[in-house]
Amino acid sequence: MVGTTTNLDITWEKLPDDFVLPNDPVDNITQPLLATALSDSLQMAGYLQPNALTPTNYGICATVNGKVVVKAPDWAFIPEIRVSRSEVERSYTPQLQGDMPTLVMEFLSETEGGEYSSKPTHPPGKWFFYEQVLQVPNYVIFEPASGTLEVYRLDDTGRYQLEQPNSAGHYWVGEMNLFLGVWQGTRENRTGYWLRWWDEAESLLLWGFELAQKEHQRAERLAEQLRQAGIEPQA
Repeated sequence: MVGTTTNLDITWEKLPDDFVLPNDPVDNITQPLLATALSDSLQMAGYLQPNALTPTNYGICATVNGKVVVKAPDWAFIPEIRVSRSEVERSYTPQLQGDMPTLVMEFLSETEGGEYSSKPTHPPGKWFFYEQVLQVPNYVIFEPASGTLEVYRLDDTGRYQLEQPNSAGHYWVGEMNLFLGVWQGTRENRTGYWLRWWDEAESLLLWGFELAQKEHQRAERLAEQLRQAGIEPQA
């Protein structure tokens, strides 16, 4: 499949089987924890359809001016893939294999990763690739150490513009019908800043262990009510 933008010849082709993908390790242990947390609450709340994809540090591909470009965002949301999972084990090519990502995220660390690079020549910078090649509607840059969150949205001119949060500090992601924001607390023995989702009514989407805790507390309250009524709860 073929698409065009200014001075760019973009094609959507399957990654050659012999193409050597970058095998760089993630910068630190925090990045996969953040990514897993984002997918967890979406899954628990029923926001992940069977063919949705939430890849982490996983190659998203395009062929630009005859050269293959692969970028691996720290987290992405792809509403639907239209091929089998086995066909996207190594990488994913939008348009050819399914939807364009609705949102891509980069988590900042001490290692410079080119998250703001608009370099247009091969290999293009991440910013340029997401904005001009993939044209992803939402680009998120998060610094876990400070909790600084930047949300950029593609405007009518095809450029990213910095969004402003609402009064609760949340950013509306219309394509997902969800708010995104920063939350401070503990998960998996890590205490710090996390990215979390809120629904349209700005109710927090809970993680799996939070839902289990909530259910346990509900059962405990019910058992106590039964005991007060002189009824011994069933085991």
